[in-house]
Amino acid sequence: MPVLSLGYLRLVVTESATPGLAAVGFEVLDRTDLRHLVERIEAAGIPTHAGTAAECALRQVTGFVAFDDPSGNRVELFYGPVLSHRPVDLPSVSGFVTGDQGMGHVILNVTDTEVAYDFYTGVMGFAERNSLELPGGTSYFLGCNPRQHTLGLNPAEGPGLLHFMVETAEIDDVGKALDRAHDLGIPMMQSLGKHTNDRMLSFYIYSPEGHATEIGWGGERIEAPTPTYRITEGAVWGHRYTPPPAGAKGLPR
Repeated sequence: MPVLSLGYLRLVVTESATPGLAAVGFEVLDRTDLRHLVERIEAAGIPTHAGTAAECALRQVTGFVAFDDPSGNRVELFYGPVLSHRPVDLPSVSGFVTGDQGMGHVILNVTDTEVAYDFYTGVMGFAERNSLELPGGTSYFLGCNPRQHTLGLNPAEGPGLLHFMVETAEIDDVGKALDRAHDLGIPMMQSLGKHTNDRMLSFYIYSPEGHATEIGWGGERIEAPTPTYRITEGAVWGHRYTPPPAGAKGLPR
């Protein structure tokens, strides 16, 4: 269970016969905030599950509620993370940008981006930052804190994880991670590049199951409501794509 910042659990990796995303979690202020969100979700016709004491203990949170979004992606809303108050040992990186920006961002595959957009903005309260027209439809980038986008909606045949991103504290952390990936023979999904929307300098690698992880630095902060916009290219430069390695089982459909 790697921890990405001082304080509480951010990422849980478990063994499974079927590689995939078990759930994506979003933190809310408190139990009252959670109750109000649950009322809106259930009013939209989506059933919810309140986490048991054992499930909360596994996640190290005070309480949470789980549900499936309109595409079937499992989502968990939690409050009251259990703090460790112990420094985190990060020998290979100077630190990660978390705090009021959360762990990073996650891009989910959705079967209908317009339905997903209406749910995440109209019910969950996310704000649209920008969009990108793709051959299969429109991809939306949504925010809920100062990070340029916390959630992306990618048109696809079925639900699943497209990739998740972590932002390092220093630019050298990205370069050193790139060196380690090369030395270990980890396959590259996208080469080093800079995004047009969040201005992130980053690269993408494949996990052994075929999932993608983006490691970046220098992402844009959004301090106040801003007009949305549509980008026509995903990168200012770089981010050259490489197909997944043969036999990768965890890739979303």
